[in-house]
Amino acid sequence: MLVSTTLTLGLISSCGANNSNKSSGELEFWTMQLAPKFNQYFADLNNSFQTENQDIKIRWIDIPWSAMESKILTAISANTAPDLVNLNPNFASQLASRNAWLDLDEVITPETKAVYLPNIWQASSIEICQENQCEQDIFGIPWYLTTRVTIYNQKLLQEAGITKSPETYAELKQVAKEVKSKTGKYAFFITFVPGDSGEVLESMVQMGVKLIDESGKAAFDTPEGIAAFRYWVELYQEKLLPPEVLTQGHRYGVELYQAGETALLASGAEFLSAISNNAPTIAQVSAAAPQITGKTGKKNVAVMNLAIPRNTEKPDEALQYALYITNTANQLEFAQQANVLPSTKEAVKQYIANLEQEANTTPLQQARKVSALQLKDAEVLIPAMDNLQMLQKTIYENLQAAMLGEKTVEQAVKDAASEWNNQ
Repeated sequence: MLVSTTLTLGLISSCGANNSNKSSGELEFWTMQLAPKFNQYFADLNNSFQTENQDIKIRWIDIPWSAMESKILTAISANTAPDLVNLNPNFASQLASRNAWLDLDEVITPETKAVYLPNIWQASSIEICQENQCEQDIFGIPWYLTTRVTIYNQKLLQEAGITKSPETYAELKQVAKEVKSKTGKYAFFITFVPGDSGEVLESMVQMGVKLIDESGKAAFDTPEGIAAFRYWVELYQEKLLPPEVLTQGHRYGVELYQAGETALLASGAEFLSAISNNAPTIAQVSAAAPQITGKTGKKNVAVMNLAIPRNTEKPDEALQYALYITNTANQLEFAQQANVLPSTKEAVKQYIANLEQEANTTPLQQARKVSALQLKDAEVLIPAMDNLQMLQKTIYENLQAAMLGEKTVEQAVKDAASEWNNQ
């Protein structure tokens, strides 16, 4: 999406300003929700880095997930930001549009960029426009990744006469009919609650819908957009989705799957561990398949990255440390400890090779392999942009109106586009 640097964050200081509230002797690094589980990992990582770079001392601070947005906004505004911070592209892009981050295109060589998966590298980019001139800014270095897999109840699918998990939304609709007809249960749950999961929005992109154009206007009032709206409306009106999809979030879908009430669950591979603890009987009949997609074949990936505030006093040291954290060896070690995916090409290759060498293939190991192998088709389906939550709210609310018969599908699409364009 095009964003303008005239949308400034009122209190952000200019490039190179002093960060007077921090000790000049330390490089401050913030992460999200990684302590205390990874205390030893960062102790070892930082000791190793400081041994190789004795003039740089690291101060690691972990921030709870729920507090990070407010804390980094406050710190940027007050000019007390850390030298390096762990965020995700969607939130980091809101500050990128306000000139808060160092433009990494200016300091990272093409050879270094080529180390990372190209689709993942591109996820931390945004087009900045000023005085009718637009430039692509890279505001983050990829760190760790997760991709959804389809966790499925083999027993329930067998009862419905289904031999394999659906791979596309077209197949999913047919599976939903068979599961409901043969078992009386629902095939899956997906939420249309505006403030919850963006999975429906991502499904539209997978179906070939372009959400916004280069000028930031709605681009989904098209035959593809109408078809995507109609897909979800028909599933609901044919009673192939639980009625709670309009009122309950993703967590409710998890509960349904663990209770054996749905056959499919879109989640991270690691959720198989939680199912084993919470619903061991369901875990015994669960397996993993690739993420369901549309005609594009695209699969979604969630990215965590590292961003360097533009006003840091230590841009060179912060970049050196960020590249150290995200090099192949350190990414591979973190991915194995955290059960996530790495973002360098070589680390992904080694991660898959390590899984293939493991003697006993458990459902969890299988799910991890599925998750890693689909990285080749994975990208951040919803680009970094301002007002993403408003776009989701506008589309979901109009979808709900069509599902409830309050609007035709065509009118819901037209109204959603008009509301977005006139916000």
